[in-house]
Amino acid sequence: MSTPALDGTAGDRGRTVRVVIVDDHAIFRSGLKTDLDPRIEVVGEAGTVERAIEVIGRTRPEVVLLDVHLPGGLGGGGREVIAGSAALRGTTKFLALSVSDAAEDVVAVIRAGARGYVTKTISGAEITDAVYRVAGGDAVFSPRLAGFVLDAFGTAPADIADDELDKLSARELEVMRLIARGYSYKEVAKELFISIKTVETHVSAVLRKLQLSSRHELTKWAAERRLL
Repeated sequence: MSTPALDGTAGDRGRTVRVVIVDDHAIFRSGLKTDLDPRIEVVGEAGTVERAIEVIGRTRPEVVLLDVHLPGGLGGGGREVIAGSAALRGTTKFLALSVSDAAEDVVAVIRAGARGYVTKTISGAEITDAVYRVAGGDAVFSPRLAGFVLDAFGTAPADIADDELDKLSARELEVMRLIARGYSYKEVAKELFISIKTVETHVSAVLRKLQLSSRHELTKWAAERRLL
């Protein structure tokens, strides 16, 4: 995964990029539109999860500038917007833009499918650069945040990989981590946008594959492999 810093350079600025801005503060959306390069065409905006999914589906932008925390929906915020726009995943890219620089927010929205994450402290020129980069296929992060992504998706899995871990599917691994962290089945279902019954099925499969008999044993197993 490429993680270029916001260094003021950009890809092809000679073309128009169609963008939707999703943020629950109208004054921020207005200011951002003013700061963006004129060749970035804002084709829609939204302030809630439901409205965002509708606008994105109707306008089919190249890039969505997406706040992480949004009202509405099932409480999934930006992650829920990405999940609700899955049909456009091949043509629409999501760039998280948030005041939060918390590792859990960064990793969660990237896991959901965002192509980058930048904080709202960056300048108009930098966000313009990020839009062009993401539209061109790059993954873009504010420099300090790139480390969170590398920790979650880069070196850590190689360090902890073993035969037992290889038995789990990607979804089973996600469920296992949340259960081991103390999430209830209902909370896991909400976090991953799946049913409680599906969570139960995954947990049963994880315990069977790892030859464990309880959540306590699962938590210990995960902690020993630095999966929490």
